[in-house]
Amino acid sequence: MSRRKGIMSHQLKEEIAKELGFYDVVQQEGWGGIKARDAGNMVKRAIEMAERQLPNNNL
Repeated sequence: MSRRKGIMSHQLKEEIAKELGFYDVVQQEGWGGIKARDAGNMVKRAIEMAERQLPNNNL
């Protein structure tokens, strides 16, 4: 079974986890240890960051 390459860089994921306050869990348990809600909030934050980077942000 092949593993898909992640869209977010490892550095970006760590940055967002620190910002959202669950990086300690990642350090202790790995990414599989975070709650589904935290993962969802991480995706939302990454989308917000990407949308701000778009030229002519007419969303």
